[in-house]
Amino acid sequence: MQRFRLVALSLSGLIIGGVAATLHASDPIAVYARVDRVVVVPNAEAAQTIQIFGVFSLAVPNNPNDYQPPARGYLYFTLGGDERLARREWTDLREIAGTRQIVAFGNRHQLKPRLRTANEPPDAPDPYATGMGLTKVSGNTDYAPIRALVDYRN
Repeated sequence: MQRFRLVALSLSGLIIGGVAATLHASDPIAVYARVDRVVVVPNAEAAQTIQIFGVFSLAVPNNPNDYQPPARGYLYFTLGGDERLARREWTDLREIAGTRQIVAFGNRHQLKPRLRTANEPPDAPDPYATGMGLTKVSGNTDYAPIRALVDYRN
């Protein structure tokens, strides 16, 4: 009986391990970005809106795993939620602008930005939602949305 139990546990471990290997974890990030420049209005200390220019891979709406192909343009946000935290994240975005550093920010379930073309006038900003923080991407350049940003050429 002891031997049967050991074999049964081993088989169940293999089955569970095999099933787990085929599952994919969803990615909660809303935006992967290579930021070229940032414009805040009216100024850095009292920012109410932000334009983030660069190349972006945005989360596909209603899909927990996929991202849109990278595209150049800008994201336009207005303060929403925790204004102090949002301004700190905006300061971080200003600091990495032009460095080619890839960053991740926003929760795909809360932040739903619209990518605008570079010549589109800023109008009707999207609400900025904090929650995931701003993260510098320093590894896993084989992950599709990050690899696409690394490889993006104008």
